[in-house]
Amino acid sequence: MAIKSTVSRLAPHLLSVLRIVAASLFIAHGTQKLFGFPAAGPRFQLLSMLGAAGILEAGGGLLMLIGLFTRPVAFILAGEMAVAYFTQHAPRGAWPIVNGGELAVLYCFLWLYFVAAARPTAIPAITTTMPCRTISRSTPPGVAPSAIRSPISRVRCVTE
Repeated sequence: MAIKSTVSRLAPHLLSVLRIVAASLFIAHGTQKLFGFPAAGPRFQLLSMLGAAGILEAGGGLLMLIGLFTRPVAFILAGEMAVAYFTQHAPRGAWPIVNGGELAVLYCFLWLYFVAAARPTAIPAITTTMPCRTISRSTPPGVAPSAIRSPISRVRCVTE
C-alpha cells in the first residue's frame, strides 16, 4: 500500500515532467522546420503546410512547456499530428513503423492524453488535505468546518 500512495503522490509531478520533456522535443521539431535548428534541414515557407506545422509545433510546444492553455493546445496539437500522419505517412504504408509515422502517432496520443489528464491552469492547483479537527480549531462556535472558506481556495477536509 505504501508504494501505491507514493506513486499516487508523485503522479502530478511526473505528469508535469512528461509534459515538459515532450514539449521540449516538440519545439525542436518546429524550430527545425522554421529555422533549420537544432538539426540542419530544409526550411519551409510559413504559408505552406509544413510551415504551418512548424508554427504549431514551436508555438504550441512552447505553450505546453510553460503549461499555458494546456488542454486546448494539446487538443490542437493532437489534431495536427493526426493530420500529419494521414497526409504524410499513411500514403507510404499501413504500419507506422513502415511509413515512418511512429512519432506522429505517439505525439497524437500523448497530446490526447494531456487533453484528459492535464490540469486546466498553468499554475498547479494548491490542494491541501487536512483532517477536519485541524480546521475546526479555527472555526467559530456553531459553524461547521466545511462552511469555512479558506484563503487557499482548494482545501479539502477529510474525516478520519
